[in-house]
Amino acid sequence: MNVNNFRQMYVAELQELRSVEAQLVDALPRMADAASHSELKQAIQSHLQETRSQRDRLDEILRRHGAEPREHVDQSMQAIIRESEKWAKMVEEAELRDAGLIASAQRVEHYEIAVYGTLATWAKQLGLDEDLRTLPAILEEEKRTDEKLTDLAKRVVNPDAAST
Repeated sequence: MNVNNFRQMYVAELQELRSVEAQLVDALPRMADAASHSELKQAIQSHLQETRSQRDRLDEILRRHGAEPREHVDQSMQAIIRESEKWAKMVEEAELRDAGLIASAQRVEHYEIAVYGTLATWAKQLGLDEDLRTLPAILEEEKRTDEKLTDLAKRVVNPDAAST
């Protein structure tokens, strides 16, 4: 696909972001399985439900734009997921692995925050009021998830890892 204008670039990036969410729907159950701390498992499983909802909301936006949701595959997220899975396999000690999983999950969140923030800004520039009812809300969900992971890391997971 050639991108010839700002709106096409916006839609292509939406498709990439939809790919991010779809990849996470597949990857998060594996991350939850690799986690040993019950709070971390629960946080990942909760985020899985949220991620499914985010993917569905992106599908709705893309349908409004007449775009195929599965048009693009986000290669950056593929790499981030591969790294998180490699990390989880390299670390045998459960407490250490949990700290690594949180680090990986936060990489994911920061990537999503960057893309959702960009798309919300672009939607505003393009005057896409309907999209602006969804994208900033999802951006806030991603920020809250990142904050929860930070809290869990500081409160429990990192102290446990540091004591091994």
